Amino acid sequence: MLQVTMAGGFYDRTRSLIDGSVRPEGLSLTYVELPIEEVFWRLLRYGEFDVAECSLAYHMIARARGIGHDYVAIPLFPSRCFRHGFVFVNRNSGIRKPEDLAGKIMGVPEYAMTAALWLRGLFEHDYGVPPGAMRWRVGGIEEPNRADRMEITVDADVEILPIPPGKSLVGMLAAGEIDAMMGPRVPSVFRQGHPDIVRLFPNYPADERAWYERTRVVPIMHTVVIRRALYEREPWIAMSLFKAFRESSRRALAHMRDVNALPYSLPWYLPALEETIAVFGEDFWPEGLDANWPSVAMLMQYAKEQGLIDRLFTPEELFAPSTLTEFKI
Repeated sequence: MLQVTMAGGFYDRTRSLIDGSVRPEGLSLTYVELPIEEVFWRLLRYGEFDVAECSLAYHMIARARGIGHDYVAIPLFPSRCFRHGFVFVNRNSGIRKPEDLAGKIMGVPEYAMTAALWLRGLFEHDYGVPPGAMRWRVGGIEEPNRADRMEITVDADVEILPIPPGKSLVGMLAAGEIDAMMGPRVPSVFRQGHPDIVRLFPNYPADERAWYERTRVVPIMHTVVIRRALYEREPWIAMSLFKAFRESSRRALAHMRDVNALPYSLPWYLPALEETIAVFGEDFWPEGLDANWPSVAMLMQYAKEQGLIDRLFTPEELFAPSTLTEFKI
């Protein structure tokens, strides 16, 4: 039995892999649950894991630039998230609508992170505010002196500067030293009710639903990658992992539908589930290439437009080819 270690986040869709009720064929899988920032730091900086959850944007950049550790992806997508609700502004900045971002200072933890890539594409294509129309400041959301996970070159006319040592984005936003910030987390100053910090999209669920109805895309954040040397030595593990993840996700969705006793601590969980099915259909968290390629392709196009990659990839260049089709009887 081949021993494989995977690092990833804490999700309902991976529970069956973690507790061992779903076992990848031929593998003894040790799933290491870590905060996702730690997973990416240790993966992209040091290549520590056999298999890991990985930022989709950083995987594309690594493939395009030939930088970082060499991994091949599987068409599994453990994190997807609409991002309208993750843009916050200081109300004293004069920003009332997305078009007002032109000429303003935007904070972001890392310029190349997937969440920011999606939002820049949204601002450019939907509101006419390209990345170069803003000034960018990068640094820790809550903690000072954050370093990028990979050294990235941006081939575009855009101002990107680090925030001063000892400062954080939340502190600078509250002080009015930056006008707005975006990222993968809700900042503490907003959660704590700071009177000057508001969402750019106050009715973000409606905005996100309208965006989905127009594009039919759910923004993918993360994929799953295997160390290329391991994959080339044991190519069968890609499909073994793919099948196991898909089964774990299937079980999570089945559990979600068992509402005799609510499986999650949300009083209005059932109407949220029913609305999700009404909008996205019964299979609202699909794995595999076919259902997800439109989202991957859109992110890839944004990455090229924004100077993070220099060409578009085929599915076979991003993902293990053996996981793109399956046998039929």
